[in-house]
Amino acid sequence: MHEMAIVSSLMEILLEQAASHGVTAVKRVTLRVGRLTAVEPGQLRGCFELFAEGSCAEGAELVIDHVPVRARCGGCGAQFEVERFRFHCPDCGGGDLSILSGQELRIESFET
Repeated sequence: MHEMAIVSSLMEILLEQAASHGVTAVKRVTLRVGRLTAVEPGQLRGCFELFAEGSCAEGAELVIDHVPVRARCGGCGAQFEVERFRFHCPDCGGGDLSILSGQELRIESFET
């Protein structure tokens, strides 16, 4: 379960940022999670609750903003959303793609 390691790192960052801004209670945390990260939202929520216990984030709502996989074709330049992990251009059929989004895993914001 790599979600535990991910949440552990995210909580370190969150608690550090909260402390640096003098925040004593976090009410909501918004994460941007790309589809390519293979993170399971239910497990992420469970781990967040576990790691938040006893901290300024205890009881905070975890909002997960899912980021779709988007790519650009190196052959024709088309930009598109990758459907069902089919990594080929829907316009020209090419496979020379650059991933534009979908690999994110970060704290977007937290509210007090």
